[in-house]
Amino acid sequence: MTLDRRFALTPEALTMMDTIARTGSFAAAARELGKVPSALTYSVRQLEDALDVLLFDRSSRQARLTAAGTELLNEGRRLLAEMDAVANRVHRVSTGWETQLTIAADAVVSRQTLFELCEAFYALRPPELHDGAGPGTRLRLRTEVMAGTVEALMLGSADLAIGLPADTLAPAGIEIRPLGDAPFVYVVAPHHPLASAEEPLSDAVLKQHRGVAVADSAQRMSPLTVNIQPGQDVLTVSSMQAKLEAQMMGLGVGFLPEVLVREHVAAGRLVIKEVARQRMSATLSYGWRSAAAPQPQKAPQGLALQWWLQQLESATTRSALLLRGGPCPPAEK
Repeated sequence: MTLDRRFALTPEALTMMDTIARTGSFAAAARELGKVPSALTYSVRQLEDALDVLLFDRSSRQARLTAAGTELLNEGRRLLAEMDAVANRVHRVSTGWETQLTIAADAVVSRQTLFELCEAFYALRPPELHDGAGPGTRLRLRTEVMAGTVEALMLGSADLAIGLPADTLAPAGIEIRPLGDAPFVYVVAPHHPLASAEEPLSDAVLKQHRGVAVADSAQRMSPLTVNIQPGQDVLTVSSMQAKLEAQMMGLGVGFLPEVLVREHVAAGRLVIKEVARQRMSATLSYGWRSAAAPQPQKAPQGLALQWWLQQLESATTRSALLLRGGPCPPAEK
């Protein structure tokens, strides 16, 4: 009786193929698998009948794969690896490590610091996972702007949000803590007309020149607009990096995070100008969805989120996320 091909491709059959190819003969593979050679030969023929292909070249005394056999071996090894990965992820979920953790970070947050925290997370070797591997939690980073960061957290698109406006009101199931202040400076390109203008620059003077703004990434909530005056011409871009590049080209002017422009000012690519209005500083927070959040499909607060929150308890880490001037402090174990 011929096996249905859907039931023929079992982990045992794929492991058998891998063992035969690795050992180079049916006899050696049979010894490793604890079978007699005739039983192994019968299993291979059953698999060939089910797939209606020839997997091994019988004209040679060696176990030489045909083209179809090579394809099955390659795909079989990939499937076995994926099966192992699924089993490991399921085990990690059972120990409290989330399958995926989504972090929404405002555009002003230092990506270098964020990536170094990711690096420290991937290097973890939790004692409760006996295989010596990392947590296995897949990190997903989102860049948001202003109200978009709040929206990602409120709508459940993110488990952790870094860079929320400080006046964000926390509904049930959302926890919010202060992150710190991110100072902004008003910068222009050295060839821009405002570069040589007398300081401090008044609002009336600023209004005469095109501003550059980053579009709020919120899709459902009301978008926020800051430091753009009524009637002022404005160039809207999609990211803080694009705003920086546009202002260096002289396409417009505006406030940028001091940490982002520091090296460009030192190199003469941008000029800081004093303005009559109060110097801008963004006071930011971070927040997360707690176990009380209305999302019954998710387990209570997992170990991956707990690790990130532990890092954010460090004042040095919070400062590095907003005022990046040196290496990120060592992560807490």
